[in-house]
Amino acid sequence: MNAQKISIVTDSSAYIPDELMSGLNIHVIPLSLIWNEDRLLDGIDIQPQAFYERLRTSKSLPTSSQPSAKEFEHFFLECGKDCDAVVAVLVSTKISGTIDCAQAAVNEISDLPIQIVDTGSSSMGLGFAVLAAARAAAAGKSIEEVVLAAERMRDQVHLLFVVDTLEYLHRGGRITGAKRLLGTALQIKPILHFKDGLIQPHSQARTRKKALEQMLIAVEERLSGNAMAGACVVNIDCRAEGQALVEMVKDRFQPGNIYLADCSPVVGTHVGPGGLGLAYYPEV
Repeated sequence: MNAQKISIVTDSSAYIPDELMSGLNIHVIPLSLIWNEDRLLDGIDIQPQAFYERLRTSKSLPTSSQPSAKEFEHFFLECGKDCDAVVAVLVSTKISGTIDCAQAAVNEISDLPIQIVDTGSSSMGLGFAVLAAARAAAAGKSIEEVVLAAERMRDQVHLLFVVDTLEYLHRGGRITGAKRLLGTALQIKPILHFKDGLIQPHSQARTRKKALEQMLIAVEERLSGNAMAGACVVNIDCRAEGQALVEMVKDRFQPGNIYLADCSPVVGTHVGPGGLGLAYYPEV
């Protein structure tokens, strides 16, 4: 019996580095930015550098939007033309309506098996689960095994990040429990993480340098003596700092693999320039 050919679908908030996508059957459906009168497809109509250049001079902030159910339906059917099944590994349902629209599309498709995985994360917290699913699919695994690969990575991966300000997350309604991070000291640098599918406060520091050190201490505690199998530093318009953090992580944890990624404009809309994060998972 021949192995199923399975396509992996994700959304553009993952923004996986190109070198990791190479050779894998991954299809990316773009989220959208609504900016004044413009509707811009994330990563297609606007790239990170152009986005942040515009953001620095704009008097208005963009909002984001997920693909409609009908757009998902067309996308799934297109991806399904050369495969036997689709596994969609998507951004947390608790911060986006993406999965709701994807599920509505699945309900309209009767002749193509489609499974949806809620990663409870975004950026490379999502991206690592996508890659796990894609590698399982490339190895000829069944749709059930591909879903399990994504779910196992979802349950292992951590994403922590430092932001310069909570303004963007607050305006976009993407932050919960932030009151304990908001004080009179304007220079407080919050450390945030994904927990139960939501962006939640982890801790805070007085300076960016201390915040990054505190983030790495949290990573060390979570590893609990286990080796770091893989990692990705995610930067939002601060690539030089991102590369410096890559070197810090290499020196401190000796990960099996580590990458530097940009953030999609949609994620940047909600986190703001200067955000710097670390997605990683342990050896098991």
